This record gives sequence, structure tokens and C-alpha cells, in this order.
Amino acid sequence: MGFPCNQFGGQEPANEAGIKDYVSETFGVTFPMFSKVDVNGANAHPVYAYIKEAGPDYAVDVEWNFVKFLVDREGRVVKRFKSSFDRDMLEQSLEQYL
Repeated sequence: MGFPCNQFGGQEPANEAGIKDYVSETFGVTFPMFSKVDVNGANAHPVYAYIKEAGPDYAVDVEWNFVKFLVDREGRVVKRFKSSFDRDMLEQSLEQYL
């Protein structure tokens, strides 16, 4: 699931339709894209408030766009990947929790 956010250097100034078009055309995104949200601060979306509270050692702000969180089938936050993540590590983690 993708949650666009414009809190990081103004990188997501487009409207939601424009963002969806851009990521599908540029990156081939097929997963659900949701409305633009805040991920940090007093107006953080409840999904991010939960993830930051529930994940092990994740109770810190999201530091940049494209941070990924892995949630298992029971809704537990099990991993956090920084923007510059190791794709192999991500794939291994996904396979482990499938």
C-alpha cells in the first residue's frame, strides 16, 4: 500500500490522481495508492501513528519518502526499511512472512 506524503522536501506536490498516474507510469506500481497523508507530527495518519508505536524501536519519525514497513498477517509490524533499502533483504523478509 502506498501513502503519498508531501512532508519531505515537497516531493509530492501533485494531487492524488497525478501521483497515482506518475507512480504507475514511472515505476509500474500496481499496489493500492491511498490519499495523501501526513506521516509525522500532530496530524499523522492513524496508520503511521500505529506503525510507529507498534513496531520494535520504530517510535521515531519517518525520516524520508519511500520508507517501507513490513506488517505480518496478524497486523504486527515486524520490519522497517529505510528509503535506501537492500532489495534482496526486502524480498527475503517478504518471503519469510508470507
